[in-house]
Amino acid sequence: MRILIAVVGSLGDVLPFVAMGVELKRRGHEVRVYANPTFSGVIEAAGLAAVGVGSAARHQAFLDSPEATDPKKAMALVAAGVMSNVPLFYDAMYADIIPGETTVIGSTMAFASRLLREKCGLPGAVVHLSPSVIRSEFMAPRFSPLGHMEKLPRCVKRFVWRTLDRKFLDPLYGVPFNRLRAGLGLAPVDRIMHQWLHEGELCIGLYPRWFAAPQPDAPANFHPTAFPLFDGGERVGDKLAAFFDDGAAPVAFTSGTANATSHSFYAASAEACRLSGKRGILITPHKAQVPATLPQGVVQVDSVSFQALLPRVAAFVHHGGIGSTSQALAAGVPQLIQPMAFDQFDNASRAVRLGVARSIAPKRYTASAVADQLNRLTSDQALAARCKAVAAMTAASAGVDEACDLVERILAGVNPTPVTRTAS
Repeated sequence: MRILIAVVGSLGDVLPFVAMGVELKRRGHEVRVYANPTFSGVIEAAGLAAVGVGSAARHQAFLDSPEATDPKKAMALVAAGVMSNVPLFYDAMYADIIPGETTVIGSTMAFASRLLREKCGLPGAVVHLSPSVIRSEFMAPRFSPLGHMEKLPRCVKRFVWRTLDRKFLDPLYGVPFNRLRAGLGLAPVDRIMHQWLHEGELCIGLYPRWFAAPQPDAPANFHPTAFPLFDGGERVGDKLAAFFDDGAAPVAFTSGTANATSHSFYAASAEACRLSGKRGILITPHKAQVPATLPQGVVQVDSVSFQALLPRVAAFVHHGGIGSTSQALAAGVPQLIQPMAFDQFDNASRAVRLGVARSIAPKRYTASAVADQLNRLTSDQALAARCKAVAAMTAASAGVDEACDLVERILAGVNPTPVTRTAS
């Protein structure tokens, strides 16, 4: 079977689909991955066919924009990028369809895969990497420092979702998307970020139930599996290995792969290490973000495998991306999370609820505050024990294998057993 996988997002979004592609190829399927050309090398290095879609320069411009980490401004920036690429993804994937022998898989924002499913009658699956995109009138996801709206009545939450769509998301996504649909002879859809986002024979959540339990109003086709935990970073090299051997376990810091404007984050992180007396590793391929002079015991690396790195650090400070969060959970390392936008607030909140992390707002991310948090994190024995317990739960799962099992059952024409949904 030919399987076309469309991925829209950063490197952290692409890697889980590379893992799925590798497993599906191992099972005998022909797999093609469609993503920004920036990631073609990573895809091809895994032995998969890569089809570059869109502009690498435009992707870099997004990383370089300060608006990329602003919760309000990033919404319009992301929408413009997503919608401009829908026709490009559609055309590239359409050209590779073999009638009767093709299925499509799309990431959350890969709208073209849903269009192909509908227009061409292809079986299709949607894969969500984080729970924030599954709306609920019960335990609602968190999109800001304001929380999960726990105390609000369901009718108020329903009103919030509807207002968010009508005032913000429909103009950004719905209007241009329905224009594309009209050109394909398809009827318009209403509130595409509400229920339509999960359209397909199967909607997979690549995270476990204990991280985000399906709510009573979850989509009927939704199936959570487990974290993919695929790591495309560089292994620990000789230089970093020598750094580990030269002193106490360091603290690792990263602001993620989806921005190149976190200068204040890395400056405060380096100074926090000096104030707390801790060694540190600043992880970013964008060296311009890092201070020209670092304190003794603090180093910078472009990239490193989290699976190799995190079990050897005293704590992990990051932005709350689902990849960084899940790798830290698997490693059993205490986390300090500074969420900035997108799903990061929700992921941070769930990690805090699990008892393995603390969260700090960007405005409060100062050297003295971070130094204090690091001292608290690394001396909290109860938190350390909880990290160990959660790591054991994470290790007991196989998200990619489960997801591929579900996809194959669809290809065989078998509907997966509906998810058991529980309130939390």
